[in-house]
Order: sequence, then C-alpha cells, then structure tokens
Amino acid sequence: MVLSRILVFQLLLVPALTFLSFTSSAVRNFYALHIDYPKVTFSKSFHGYCNGLMSYVRGMKKDWRCPQIHHVLHAPWTKVSSNCKHSDTFCEDFNEYCSLSQDAFPLTTCKRLSMEPPSTCQYNETTSTKRVYLLCSRKYNGEPMYIIGIFQR
Repeated sequence: MVLSRILVFQLLLVPALTFLSFTSSAVRNFYALHIDYPKVTFSKSFHGYCNGLMSYVRGMKKDWRCPQIHHVLHAPWTKVSSNCKHSDTFCEDFNEYCSLSQDAFPLTTCKRLSMEPPSTCQYNETTSTKRVYLLCSRKYNGEPMYIIGIFQR
C-alpha cells in the first residue's frame, strides 16, 4: 500500500509540480521584466531610464546581447493580469492564448539606438499610454507571460 502511494506520487504529482513551476516562471519573468510600478528612478550615471532598465533586463536574462526593443508597463499587477483572466483568443504564431488589454496603460518603450558592442548599449525612451497585446495562458489561471505588441490607433 505504501509502495503504491509512493509510485503514484512519483508518476503523477512530481511531473505536475514540475509543470507548474515551469509555467509560473514565465509569469514571474513577465512581472520582473515588464512591470515597473511605481516607476523606478535610476541613477543619473545611467543617462536615462531606459539605459538603467535595460541594464537590469540584461542582468535578469543573463544575456550579454542588447535587446533591440523592450516594453514596460507602469501599472499595478492586478490591473495588468486581469486582462488575461478570460482570454478565448488563441494566437497560433505563439501557440498560446492572447488578449488585447481592455484598458490603456502607461507604457515605456526602450529602443536600441545603434549596433554598438554589448558594453555600450544605448537606448531611446518613448512614453505613451496604450493598450497592449498580451500573451496569456488559461492553463495557469490566465496570467500574462509576454507583451507581443502595442495597439496602434
């Protein structure tokens, strides 16, 4: 009896917990990389918000390359994540569910200025208030995983 319970635990529960930890890491990464509320003020030595933010982003991703573009929302997590709670749209390009936010959010877009070496990544900052396309998944309570686009109107 005890042996059968251990076997059930190993065969069913361990893979389920592994899957849950994998999926929640995408949500944690989204929160860490795409939510900045309230908006942080970086040291003047960074020469602008985006240069400081992108230094943080590169550190979080453990990647020396300079991303070309990055979007960050300046809104509470509850307001952003509520847009993924009832997503019925399936985005085939990403093989996940996606949603256009109902609300417009304060947004900073950081665009890389030029193709410089990784040690000298420089970014231009654009602020706006826009609706965003979010990559979501109903599999783990419809939390946002990535910003896949900005609604232009």
